[in-house]
Amino acid sequence: MKAPVNVPGIAFTQKAGTIEEYRLTKNGMRILLAHDDSAPVAGAMVTYHVGSRNESIGYTGATHLLEHLMFKGAEKFHPKKGNSLDAVLESRGAVMNATTWLDRTNYYEVVPKDVLPLALEIEADRMRTAAFTEEDRESEMPVVRNEFERGENLPIEALDKAIWATAFIAHPYHHPTIGWRSDIEGVSIERLRQFYDDFYWPDNATLSIAGNFDTQNVLRLVKKFFGVYEKKPGAYPALYTEEPMQEGQRRVIVKRAGSPMLGMAHKIPDARHADIPALMVLATILYDDKTSRLYKAFVDKAYATGVSVFCNRFHDASLFQTYITLTPNMPHKKAEDILLKEYYAIAEKGVTAKELSAAKRSIRVSLSHRTDGPYALLSALNEELAAGDWTQFFTFPEAIAKVTTKDVQRVVRTYFKEDQSTVGWFIPTI
Repeated sequence: MKAPVNVPGIAFTQKAGTIEEYRLTKNGMRILLAHDDSAPVAGAMVTYHVGSRNESIGYTGATHLLEHLMFKGAEKFHPKKGNSLDAVLESRGAVMNATTWLDRTNYYEVVPKDVLPLALEIEADRMRTAAFTEEDRESEMPVVRNEFERGENLPIEALDKAIWATAFIAHPYHHPTIGWRSDIEGVSIERLRQFYDDFYWPDNATLSIAGNFDTQNVLRLVKKFFGVYEKKPGAYPALYTEEPMQEGQRRVIVKRAGSPMLGMAHKIPDARHADIPALMVLATILYDDKTSRLYKAFVDKAYATGVSVFCNRFHDASLFQTYITLTPNMPHKKAEDILLKEYYAIAEKGVTAKELSAAKRSIRVSLSHRTDGPYALLSALNEELAAGDWTQFFTFPEAIAKVTTKDVQRVVRTYFKEDQSTVGWFIPTI
């Protein structure tokens, strides 16, 4: 193993695969470095370990609204100074954006390698000196509300929101990441500032850098720009709410304009649980292409126009979900019975070696795309960080390879129980 680079004030902590982990000793910020000199570009992404999971009634959607406000400027880079961060970076050929999800929010830039120092300086600037104002909130709130309304017009989003809110009655996964409309409209700038001060600190963040860079030089830049901050004084707000045991099937109906849909969800463990690889293989066997079980059961027979299956990998226990867009005359109850029949068939008879092999191959191909350039790598690392263990970037493919047909049968028997399910019907009104 190549010796880690030595930069005073930065400690090497571990290496997994091709990625090295360091920490700023002053404030505890984690740094992940993935070097690749195949192209003259580099990417930087700051993952804050805060998402809608950390919100509550009155300020749901705060992480997402802050995502918008964090582009309004900070101490060094601000429109009033003539150097807004988007103008400064885009003029240098950068691609930049941010995303918010249940367990994290992230801000990133993909730039020509010589622009990487500027990207790091900008991210450090808005980590603790973001200067959003009430005027900024008033201008961005309608933008976010419009985003919310666009989602309301999509049957799958409306049904998905209802299923999560029904499946989780206490845990904050109950709330949609974009927030509830009244919170989007009503949250105060003071509450948003408090949320920022509660979570946006170096010791609650991971800086990931991928692409073409000199390791020693980039670590010195990280220390220069991010090392000016202390770690957060005091503790982070604790998330102590646990979801109570579900004691029976839950059902929800959404009636709006749109196409008829069936949704079915079952409680599954968190992303680090040993059963997740088998559940991921199961999802692929159920629906991956035109040869998959649910395509044959629904689309081939003209019962549905589309199927989606999601095995979620989140920080806390979440859901395995199947959504079926039904043809106009297909009864929801009949579709539900057919779906359950497919689940029961796997519970009773298992899956074939051919299905297992095809699913593993499909997942392997999908995972291989995670290294298609700096952004793909950073984005994949971001999700592993959110789930709680970035080293799963390397161990998860190995775990997928070890899944057996018996494992797939076992997880269906373990988790696909009626009392742990939530069923949703989207019924068109027009």
